[in-house]
Amino acid sequence: MIETFTELDLLRERVRGWKRDGLRVAFVPTMGNLHDGHFALVKRAREHADRVVASVFVNPTQFGPNEDFARYPRTPDADARGLEAAGCDAMWLPSVEAMYPYGVDATVRVQVPAVTSTLEGAKRPGHFDGVATVVSRLFNQVQPDVAVFGRKDYQQLAVVRYMVRDLAFPIEIVGADIVREANGLAMSSRNQYLSVDERAQAAQISRTLVAMAEAIRAGHPRIEVEAQAAQRLVEAGFEPDYAVVRRPDFTEPNDGETGSMVALIAAKLGRTRLIDNREFEI
Repeated sequence: MIETFTELDLLRERVRGWKRDGLRVAFVPTMGNLHDGHFALVKRAREHADRVVASVFVNPTQFGPNEDFARYPRTPDADARGLEAAGCDAMWLPSVEAMYPYGVDATVRVQVPAVTSTLEGAKRPGHFDGVATVVSRLFNQVQPDVAVFGRKDYQQLAVVRYMVRDLAFPIEIVGADIVREANGLAMSSRNQYLSVDERAQAAQISRTLVAMAEAIRAGHPRIEVEAQAAQRLVEAGFEPDYAVVRRPDFTEPNDGETGSMVALIAAKLGRTRLIDNREFEI
């Protein structure tokens, strides 16, 4: 039976008890409205630990002024049932006041340099400051041995890894593979904003990522590949923010370069902004 905690002292007491018993604790931070992609993170966490804690918190500091904080779906009861079925032991359900006791505007903030200056960081100023701020607080609250993050938020995972190393958090960070719908669409809580027709249309993002990787492997110039990908998205009804190929550290690879690469896309379809990526080797 999953335990739900709304008071930090009780959560910490439970985690300390597990650790006194020699158990390894994993953590999965979420914003709720959970789907099979989140539950896959819990199952991955179970592979690395004896007990799993998941948090459900819609974090106001990572939403911009014109983004969807107010309408972001909140489904804690369904989340608890899904987490329990996935093998989660505890759900941490903090209030905004518990997370930010001095208020959101007066809170201490964590900023991660370098990896936050491009792509999502450039398109959504302040977003990764909010992510780093809330994740650092959650790490301090839960004090896990390992934490699992999905690779769909590729840049977020890089931000968390940077922060953990720089601030010497004694936490192992595990990246979990992207979980996709049958048509290739990466699972996301925001997918429910899409109409039936838009959900079918949205699969064009994953197909475009595959095409980008294949074109780079075939030796086509990166700038041309990116331009063709953006045009393909526009023709499919998207408003792309970016469609790029980068090294894993987000620097731009040279044409003909070999090694690890990642294609990344962010694009709006109607009112919904979607992100996805595909890692590949040359």
